[in-house]
Amino acid sequence: MNAPSRAPSAAARCVIAIDAGTTGVRSRAVFPGGSAVVASYREFTQYFPEPGWVEHDATEIWQAVQATLTDVVQQVGAANVAAIGITNQRETVLAWNRHTGVPYGHAIVWQDRRTAGRCDQLVAEGHLPQVREITGLVLDPYFSGSKLEWLLANRDIPIDDELALGTIDSWLVWNLTGGQVHATDPSNASRTMLFDIRSLAWSPRMCELFGVPPQALAQVLPSSGRFGVTSAACGAPAGIPISGIAGDQQAALFGQACVRPGMAKNTYGTGSFVLLNVGPTCPPPAEGMLTTVAWTLADGTVAYALEGAIFVTGAAVQWLRDGLGVISSAAEIGPLAQSVADTGGVFVVPAFAGLGSPWWDPYARGTIVGITRGSTKAHLARAVVEAMAYQTRDAVDAMSQAAGVQIADLRVDGGASVMDFMLQMQADQLGVTVRRPADQETTALGAAYLAGLAEGVWPSLAAIEGEWSLDALFEPEPDRTLADLGHATWQRAVGCSRDWISH
Repeated sequence: MNAPSRAPSAAARCVIAIDAGTTGVRSRAVFPGGSAVVASYREFTQYFPEPGWVEHDATEIWQAVQATLTDVVQQVGAANVAAIGITNQRETVLAWNRHTGVPYGHAIVWQDRRTAGRCDQLVAEGHLPQVREITGLVLDPYFSGSKLEWLLANRDIPIDDELALGTIDSWLVWNLTGGQVHATDPSNASRTMLFDIRSLAWSPRMCELFGVPPQALAQVLPSSGRFGVTSAACGAPAGIPISGIAGDQQAALFGQACVRPGMAKNTYGTGSFVLLNVGPTCPPPAEGMLTTVAWTLADGTVAYALEGAIFVTGAAVQWLRDGLGVISSAAEIGPLAQSVADTGGVFVVPAFAGLGSPWWDPYARGTIVGITRGSTKAHLARAVVEAMAYQTRDAVDAMSQAAGVQIADLRVDGGASVMDFMLQMQADQLGVTVRRPADQETTALGAAYLAGLAEGVWPSLAAIEGEWSLDALFEPEPDRTLADLGHATWQRAVGCSRDWISH
């Protein structure tokens, strides 16, 4: 005879975060109090059909979600899962058929530059001020609006009641609910260039500008709140609430417990993204910066953020590994870079996909300057690492000027944040304290916290703040002379990379 089942204690309950990143999917169980990590990861394929084009197979992403989610549910027990939260690569978009659930070709990834010419045309036609005012964004192929316009114009996609357009989070919600819910949250919607960040609704003017049918877009619901429940057809047990969604960088801001205005974080991932919580009032457009919705809560609370978007940081490490063969694994970058005292005058500007904040130059390209006969692979590796700190300073300086306030400190996460010497350089470049948390998987934490807040796993924002703990702290050198000199030379190198591709 089987022993009677017992309801799990509150402490045993967890939230599973689905972190659908640029190169892979990670599902992770997050427990209140920071219990042991239970997680599963699977990579998916990157497609580069033409120079500057980047695509994903959305079906492969969904299969990776199914595999990792099922793995984690089996490890923790379905009865112990209170909710699911989703965080995702943001500006990546796709189209699919609501009836069949089949995508119309590959998704176009946030890194893709195929619509740069169209964005130039819109700027020339005078649309930039309107776009800035309504969406908080700039006219750049990074964002989703011009990508969706391209999809509708270049693929045989019927514009009818069966058409669904969305970001990766909405694709996952659609599949998790068995095609019952087509929804997104304001943090993702605010990256499409189709969303009015003040009214928190799809903008008819922006949809008309890009020729996007509003009825095909997802319903926008609070970032923390119930979107739907899982369907048995999704591979996970039926009936699990899906109660939190945020774009990866906003999720990281929430996961870093930057829930009060003035708090800031930087994530060193494929790219790097600096976000500053500016509170419940949407600020006016700021030169070189993006204004975005950080999150909305079920009680109507809204938080906005200023964002500096750096397209390539960790991706440059991948380039050293896969493109040049300088290293055989990403873990080698830190020791190799530290094997030399400095870069020997070498500077690497990793503008492989153009430059983001504060330059917004889609025609910039990667540049290496200062090479001599004595330059080695170690100097090149160190220059790639130092570029992370320099690019972050560029973004933070512009952000501080726009916000009219100096960031007091910076919370950091992401793969490259394991390098202590890079974080010390970051502190020296910024002149502020840099803090690394004990748990650096902050995108997953943010998605879990948003979902858990909606379902009562965490009772308040104060409880979420209490989850944050320090791993390491880096104080800046009082004398910034050398830091400023290095940054000035870096900016000369950036100038060499600017506007490289003719247009």
